[in-house]
Amino acid sequence: MHSISRLFHAAAVAASLTAGVAPAIAQEQRNPAFAPLPAMLAERGSSMRIDGALDEEAWRTAPVFDAFHQFLPADGKLAPANLRTTVQLLIEDGALVFGIRAWDDAPEQMLGTLTRRDKVGPDQDFIGVWLDPTGHGRAAQFVRVNIAGVFSDGMYRADLDEMDLGPDFPIDVAVRRLPDGYSMELRWPLANLRFPYADGKVWKVMIERSVPHADGLLLTSTPLKNGSLSHIAALQEVGGMGDTVAAVRDRSFIELKPELTMRSNRDRDENGRQHSNRGSVGLDINARPRADWVFNATLNPDFSQVEIDQPTATGASRIALSLPEKRGFFLESADVLGLPLSAFYSRTVVDPEWGLRATWRDAGADATAMSLRDQAGGVVLRGGAYETAEYAQTRRTLASMVRTRWHGEHSVLGAFVAQRGYGDAGSNEVAGVDGQWRGDGQQALWLLMQSQTSAGFVAPHLAGSEPVSTRTSTRYGGYALGKFTSSSEHWWNEFQLEAISPGFVNDNGFVPQAGVLKSTVNLNRRLGAQTLALAGTELELYEFEAHLGLNETRTLADTQLGQPANQIVERKLQPGIWFRAGRQTNLWANLGFDQQRGKRTGMLHDVPAVHFGFESSPLSWMSKFNAEVTLGRQLDVDADRVGSGGNAIVDLGLRLPLPFAATRGWSVETDVRLNRAWVQGTLGKPAFVDRGWRALGMLHFTAADSVRLLAQNTAAARQDDGISALEPWAERQVHRSLLYRHLWRHGRSMSLGWSYDRTLAPETSRKSLTVKMQWEV
Repeated sequence: MHSISRLFHAAAVAASLTAGVAPAIAQEQRNPAFAPLPAMLAERGSSMRIDGALDEEAWRTAPVFDAFHQFLPADGKLAPANLRTTVQLLIEDGALVFGIRAWDDAPEQMLGTLTRRDKVGPDQDFIGVWLDPTGHGRAAQFVRVNIAGVFSDGMYRADLDEMDLGPDFPIDVAVRRLPDGYSMELRWPLANLRFPYADGKVWKVMIERSVPHADGLLLTSTPLKNGSLSHIAALQEVGGMGDTVAAVRDRSFIELKPELTMRSNRDRDENGRQHSNRGSVGLDINARPRADWVFNATLNPDFSQVEIDQPTATGASRIALSLPEKRGFFLESADVLGLPLSAFYSRTVVDPEWGLRATWRDAGADATAMSLRDQAGGVVLRGGAYETAEYAQTRRTLASMVRTRWHGEHSVLGAFVAQRGYGDAGSNEVAGVDGQWRGDGQQALWLLMQSQTSAGFVAPHLAGSEPVSTRTSTRYGGYALGKFTSSSEHWWNEFQLEAISPGFVNDNGFVPQAGVLKSTVNLNRRLGAQTLALAGTELELYEFEAHLGLNETRTLADTQLGQPANQIVERKLQPGIWFRAGRQTNLWANLGFDQQRGKRTGMLHDVPAVHFGFESSPLSWMSKFNAEVTLGRQLDVDADRVGSGGNAIVDLGLRLPLPFAATRGWSVETDVRLNRAWVQGTLGKPAFVDRGWRALGMLHFTAADSVRLLAQNTAAARQDDGISALEPWAERQVHRSLLYRHLWRHGRSMSLGWSYDRTLAPETSRKSLTVKMQWEV
């Protein structure tokens, strides 16, 4: 649902700033819609003390902005007078410093506790700062800070309306709670903002404030509309920047981040028990010789303590799922690398020996290039019409890519080339061009790619062994994508056509299917605000939509596999509704008149079902309750039959107070995830089931000290369904880990972790104790 994704992106931050004695800019003397955010140049050589107090002399003279608007739950209104918010902006020699004052006539209801980084959401009082130093309005760096001083930060792409929480910025922030609200100071180093060296557009910004106790209110410094194509469609200019960019564009910086990892493993498998103790040293280098160039290097990085992926039940589907990136090296200037289809899917790089990257920005163009030497041990994905084949990567590989874009006023043209080299076992090369155009309420995207592949996988002579990589005859393939989105007061519609030829391969990217033609139509009719009478009470719906989704996937002819053309893989016809109410509550429901085929030689089955989802922040101690459920007829791919079944995912976010913790200023958070997919057999029990659960608990002693406990189980099994006579099987994976982490400041940390992993069928286990230190020089 497009509206649901917009609401996630709208979960930004609450900003505070004391007005001092400087008079606010009178709204009646300006156009409040897109009034610039005024900035004042601080005295040269001065540096503001970041303590949240806003009591320095500079705040008494800096101009004040207070023209905030409501965005959620309903837009089109000015901010309530009892929730006045003011913003001041100072420009230091090397940083932007925001001072924010947020008034609240019910300060005892404000919400915000110590939590994990990047977990600041609409259930908390927070301030959000969105910055676009290029002025193009196509991407923004953002930070969201709650009233406990914890923040989320990352990169936002307007073309896909997506937030990437991977990037971490060295932002200095302090918050002070006051009897009538709170105040905040935030320093954002200019060295961590990416902008052209010369002739760039005016910098743009948007400030947000979240007030959950006011029915999930979100205020913005610009009149952002719920029907906008992106969350940064209404950025405002930063006024008074003057010669600041010219003054800082030649300043250089270099960051050296060495890391030391010591690990002790205890393994057990069919060969018995093995012990190992190992230490390793790694190094990350980030250098900016001037504003438009950034160089990154990583040597022997250790990714062992990146949090494992959440379990997601895919049912009997054989199509791989994309997973988010969490490693810093790949997240530099992510907007430059972004494409409608992931041409560089960094999860394909598992254990790099080294990596190099350079990124450049100009007023009308930008580019990035990277190369990494990856060790053996990963998985290579090769897409097909009905499944994603997985092969063990048994060789060291070299992954490289070059990407560049040219910017027009309303359009972008891009090009890229990529290669994955397997040494004497061949290679995979991909080249492509892409573009986008954006007008008033309309957007078009397109992408063309061509691949050639001489690296393949063949079955070995020994039965039961895994396929090995080897050089094969070169095969060529192509990819084409076109997407058009239109938004107006009463409609939000999307049309997409995607063709992936059978021979298309991108081992650096994510291509879960090939040899298919996909078409998608989404029609959404906005019906405006509604009021529902339920059990004698009235429920106010701030937005209500009726929608119709049409999706079809057909095969393209593949003579090599004997795949005929125009065979329907999947067809969906789903009418439904979506609405949004208070307390960040969203509900959607679809009727699915769908058809699916599980394999090339199988039947096209009818799989009617009901699909619905719900999300809310219902209580102060339950920050999140999300559920997505499908119930009806489900396809069992392996058995090529349909049975009653479903797919359910439930996410709970809990903030449970502990008496002993509260008295010490500690904070506790818990995230729980449950998922299950199943297809019933004819013997009164599931023929296939895929399930998992995950519980993550965090105890925060201070903003710098925390303990993380993670427990996760996943399992899948097949039983006799009474028809197919398939061999029963079962598999299970167990993970337990405990991690203590101390953060001195950005770039300097120490962690001590213990983990236990166990797999059944076959039974193997690993116990690991890890000590890791990272520091910035």
